[in-house]
Amino acid sequence: MKYGVAICDDVEADRGHLKALVRRWAQNAGHSLEISEFSSAENFLFRYAQEGDYQILLLDIEMGPMDGVAMAKKLRRENDRVQIVFVTGYSDYIAEGYEVEALHYLLKPVKEEKLFAVLDRAAEKLSQNERMLNLETGGEMLRIPLYQIRYIDMQGNYATIHAREDYTVRRTLGELEEMLDERFCRVGRSAVVCLACICRVTKKDIYLNDGSRVPLPRGAYEKVNQAIIHMK
Repeated sequence: MKYGVAICDDVEADRGHLKALVRRWAQNAGHSLEISEFSSAENFLFRYAQEGDYQILLLDIEMGPMDGVAMAKKLRRENDRVQIVFVTGYSDYIAEGYEVEALHYLLKPVKEEKLFAVLDRAAEKLSQNERMLNLETGGEMLRIPLYQIRYIDMQGNYATIHAREDYTVRRTLGELEEMLDERFCRVGRSAVVCLACICRVTKKDIYLNDGSRVPLPRGAYEKVNQAIIHMK
């Protein structure tokens, strides 16, 4: 597999250290890479607007005038697939990573073993993002990336797939569930939910990170909690 990796850090020595480690990881894992280095958030965004298609971003936080968190928020508004790994000398920023769905935080100096583990996770998630839900309906083929699906619910004989757009198809929930993967959990008779989109679970409802609410049937609370705990 070939990955485009961007390293954005205003310290040249830190960029060099990360680049050497990333190349070693790729060699060990059998991946090919195209690595680009950037000394500021502004430089990265300029290149990204022109030609950038990066799958993995190693991003320093303490940069100026635009810091790494502000840059990640801007990037996320148009790219929800890139795997963002924050690299920082401080642990104070960790809470802000939830807003941009950062894959991980690495504290400087970055250790080889920890970086390799994070890059393995990034590669796995990118592989998952390539999977599609293929549905033929109304004389056309719908191809919906699984990572975009938040949940699916039923109304009568029709299922609505809630992704970037809503798609309503005449399929059973069981048929659709068989086309999904381990990121999804069946919730009673009328819904399937993406575990990664869940931000809160009560005895009666599942709350998703886009503000949606999915009713939780009696007795399903423990099943959902266990699925979240064991989610990769």
